Formats: sequence, structure tokens, C-alpha cells
Amino acid sequence: MAKYALGCFGILVIILVILLIGGCSSYNGLVSLSQDVDSKWADVQTQYQRRADLIPNLVNTVSGAANFEKSTLTEITNARASVGQVKLDPSKAPTDPQQLAQFQQAQDQLGSALSRLLVVSERYPTLQANSNFRDLQAELEGTENRIAVARKNFNDSTQAYDTSIRSIPAVFFAGAMGFTNKPYFQSTPGAAVPPTVNFNFGGATPAPSP
Repeated sequence: MAKYALGCFGILVIILVILLIGGCSSYNGLVSLSQDVDSKWADVQTQYQRRADLIPNLVNTVSGAANFEKSTLTEITNARASVGQVKLDPSKAPTDPQQLAQFQQAQDQLGSALSRLLVVSERYPTLQANSNFRDLQAELEGTENRIAVARKNFNDSTQAYDTSIRSIPAVFFAGAMGFTNKPYFQSTPGAAVPPTVNFNFGGATPAPSP
């Protein structure tokens, strides 16, 4: 009987050791995944900051064009100010979906305003001939591409993390250890629709064709 009890105890110890090792491995994996999400978030913030830093010089260059649409410049200035009002830690991914949604909305509004500016600028030959403007335009377009890549990488990393905390064995302890879901960037409705541009600068609206 004693040997049977000792054997059962030994099996129980082995099971506990296996669970402990598995739990430690799972915990370490979650830490690594969480840090990767934070790293990808920092990349996103870096690219958005790169775009924000381009705007003052871009606005100054564009404002020098005669009769340039002032409402577009005002829209960009206001949108950039709105982005600055959304305060998020650049080194740590947000855990509040509403905060991320506010951040994304502000950034998308700024992106839309910049897209409108580039479309409007095509109607100004002197602006298109300005080498400084062309350089800024190329840098801005490259930055927008980097933003798209950074956001995709962030979403992919967040998906891997969120999947892990819902999987066995992490699902049994993740919440208690402080590992909670992280929100994604969502696709913006109508983001693929080009901005409407009115080139009738202060003039009367032409009558519709019969």
C-alpha cells in the first residue's frame, strides 16, 4: 500500500513539474509576444511622427502658391493639432480600444487632408515645378507607405499575442498575470474613396449641362 501511495505521489510530482515547466514556457512566450507588440507600436508611432514633422515645411511651401485653396491648409493645420491632442505612450501599445480608435480617427483625418492637398496641388504648375515641394511630396508618399506597413505589422503582432492568451495553457493564467487583449487598427470605412476636390476657387458654380 505504501509503495502504491508513493508511486501515486511520484506521478503527481511529475505532473506538477510538467505543468510548471509548461506554464513557465507559456508565460515567457507571452512576455515575448507582448514586447513584440510594443515594439511594433513604437514603429507605428515613429512613422506617424515622421509624417507630422513634414507638415510644417509642406504647408509653408504650399502657402506660397498664389491663390492656393486656403481651406485645405486650414484643414491640415487643424487635423495636425487634433492628432497632438490624443496622448498615447509611444513605447507601449494601448490596451483601451476607444483610445486607439480616437488615435486612428485623428490620424486618418490628417491623412485625408494631406491627400486632398496633393490632389489640389496638381492644378498649380508653379508648385509642381518647385523642387522643394516635389521632394516633400515624394517623402510624404514614402512615409504613407511606411505607415501602412507599420500598421499591418502591428496588427499581425497583436493578432499573434491575442491568439496566444486565449490558447491553452495561457488561457488559465494570462488574465491573472496581467496579459489582456490588445486592440487592432481597424480599416476605415470609405478610406479607399478619393477626396472630393473643388477647383472653382471662389467663383460661381457652373450651371449643369442640359
